[in-house]
Amino acid sequence: MKKFLDEDFLLQTETAKILYHNYAEKMPIFDYHCHLPVKDIAENIQFKNITQLWLYGDHYKWRLMRSNGIEERYCTGDADDWEKFYAWSKTVPYTIRNPLYHWTHLELKRYFGIENKLLNPETAKEIYDHCNRYIKEQELTPFKIFKKFNIKVICTTDDPTDTLEYHIKLKSDKNCPTKIYPTFRPDKGIAVEDSVLFNKWVDNLSKVTKMEINNFDDYLEGLSSRHNFFHSVGCRISDHALEIPVAEDFNYPMIRNIFKKVRSGEKINNQEIKVFKSYMMIEFAKWDYERDWTMQLHICAIRNNNTKMFKLLGPDTGFDSIGDSEIAKPLSKFLDKLNTLGKLPKTIIYNINPKDNDVIATMLGNFQDCSIPGKIQYGSAWWFLDNKNGIESQLKSLSNMGLLSRFIGMLTDSRSFMSYPRHEYFRRILCNLLGNEIENGELPADILFIGKIVEDICYNNAVNYFKI
Repeated sequence: MKKFLDEDFLLQTETAKILYHNYAEKMPIFDYHCHLPVKDIAENIQFKNITQLWLYGDHYKWRLMRSNGIEERYCTGDADDWEKFYAWSKTVPYTIRNPLYHWTHLELKRYFGIENKLLNPETAKEIYDHCNRYIKEQELTPFKIFKKFNIKVICTTDDPTDTLEYHIKLKSDKNCPTKIYPTFRPDKGIAVEDSVLFNKWVDNLSKVTKMEINNFDDYLEGLSSRHNFFHSVGCRISDHALEIPVAEDFNYPMIRNIFKKVRSGEKINNQEIKVFKSYMMIEFAKWDYERDWTMQLHICAIRNNNTKMFKLLGPDTGFDSIGDSEIAKPLSKFLDKLNTLGKLPKTIIYNINPKDNDVIATMLGNFQDCSIPGKIQYGSAWWFLDNKNGIESQLKSLSNMGLLSRFIGMLTDSRSFMSYPRHEYFRRILCNLLGNEIENGELPADILFIGKIVEDICYNNAVNYFKI
């Protein structure tokens, strides 16, 4: 019987161990998509305790705590930090076979050196005190975490109306060991289904750009100026969350009229919503292409399902789930329109429903070209698929339908500074998959060659792909 979470965790063969320990383990991290609060990075905050560092904002944990019957005050409410930590410790033993069981203990081990001890109500106080002493004695900050995990690049997720003041501050901070770049996330700029929120956002855009937005032409000019501004601060990646891909036919007068109706508070129908989103997504993609950015498409999450809790807590609090829309035809039409225009940017496509694995993996091959290897990427296993089965399935679909060797690898997609062992988790799964197939005679026993592919997937491919 193997020991839980030993140095060969998830590595089932000798070859898998060689690939991980000799190749994957040493590679730096290029975290090209996350939701870390850049203000905390720029101020290099001193974390007060393990709860602040680990549990604040973590809707993955909140979902499991609710499923375990924990009251909301211990998730997002007014309970104190020890009470919240203890509530999580009561849930952890019941997370067996959920990836958070692995992540929890891997994070405690890698950040605080806690080994041979599982988190539960009996060990909670000892672990809480140990972690808090470490945080205080080591004066644990984002910069120290980045240095510890050898993180070379972090790309945060930023609204176009953001001033990027903290990114600008970080550009001149020689103490930060990591390059921090913004990512252009204009989801609110196409959300015309809620005219009240959309109009508030447009008004904010007007303030940030110091432009009057009286019509759609003004709106496009304002958004384009923000795209330019983001570029000047180092942004080279955009990001878009779409419940379904949109690729409706349109003409410019239609879009101008829809925008005018929304701005006047007039109700628009579902077709008009899709037409407006289609035009804007094409426009965003064209801007990305012209500035050599990469476009990320996160597809098919259904968000804010629980209306009561959405009104109480807002978005990103643990009430989202997998959607089951058909995506193949609209996604194909979207990519084809851009390709026909000669404006298809480098694109990463993430699915959240496992039924779409092979759809995405085969879609890539329709639109690759000679401009760069792996121009259209199958994004790493995302959100609810970020687990052992999900990662393996994504790797297998990409291998079967395309080029695993050109894959740009893992990201954290997290709001927590404690999430960097997710890269280790991914790397161990990758090495185990390849190592097992080498030992089964399904791949050649050329460790140098396959080891180089492992290094590329872990880090080098992302460096060459993003060029930042």
